[in-house]
Amino acid sequence: MNKKDAKPYVSVVIPIFNEEENIPPLLERLEAALTPLGKPFEVIMVDDGSTDGSAQVLKSLKPRYPWLKVIFLRRNFGQSAAFTAGIDYARGEIIVTMDGDLQNDPADIPKLLKKIEEGYDVVSGWRKNRKDPFLSRRLPSVLANRLISRLTKVRLHDYGCSLKAYRAEVIQGLAIYGELHRFIPVLVSLRGAKIAEEVVNHHPRRHGKSKYGLSRTYRVLLDLLLMIFFRKFATRPLHVFGLTGGLMFLAGFLIEAYLSCIKLLYHQNIGQRPLLLLGALLIITGINLLGTGLLAEMVMRTYFEASNHRIYSIREVLE
Repeated sequence: MNKKDAKPYVSVVIPIFNEEENIPPLLERLEAALTPLGKPFEVIMVDDGSTDGSAQVLKSLKPRYPWLKVIFLRRNFGQSAAFTAGIDYARGEIIVTMDGDLQNDPADIPKLLKKIEEGYDVVSGWRKNRKDPFLSRRLPSVLANRLISRLTKVRLHDYGCSLKAYRAEVIQGLAIYGELHRFIPVLVSLRGAKIAEEVVNHHPRRHGKSKYGLSRTYRVLLDLLLMIFFRKFATRPLHVFGLTGGLMFLAGFLIEAYLSCIKLLYHQNIGQRPLLLLGALLIITGINLLGTGLLAEMVMRTYFEASNHRIYSIREVLE
């Protein structure tokens, strides 16, 4: 097998959306960064329904770079879907993800690979000196990173940095949707992955328009709630729904028992008391939550049994 046909050591996955001016210099910098490794590599660019000339640029440059693969999506599915498409097609032992706007520096890739070779499963880039506006980008990012790290227990300075390196076995097969691409370290941590962080360069955007903004903050917060649930209760949903429902049912039962004693022993009128309605609502809501927990438990068991998916991940087998 010649070098051209060999399985690549590293696959670089890059979503592209309206980046026609950035693609040519990005490919040049990727070649300059990856060729000195002396190992087979591939670059997978996923055109996520670009409406400018990105598709034409990619088609014209494909013959010049034999290691380039291009995936064209039928429409704009979003960054998480584009990452997933590229990861699914990647053949490398190590998969590197990055943005296509030249703000991530391809020259940092060898540094991430070296860290992976130290025994880590994931190496996340940290844009320590970001070149973005403070109020609209950097301040919300700092606050979000601190909140995510605290709630998920996966301590990273920069969840939003797309420049990350993964061992293929810990990332391939992950269900990445919504805005979950930024939470991949949390998802792989559930599989027992060893995670490290490496300071990387960050450059100001020179061409095109940023696709990020404050409008994404709400969606990120919703995905954070999902990550918290995944981390604590994904394989035991009855624990969260059952505990909450049980406490509400108990509180409602005690309230109604208290009112019943007042009615029977002291012959007081309780029909107009708001406490009577509160107790009834707590009992009904508690029963509903208990039922929801049981249904969620059955759904999870059906998922694991039907898909043959395991709730654990084996790092190594000695034979």
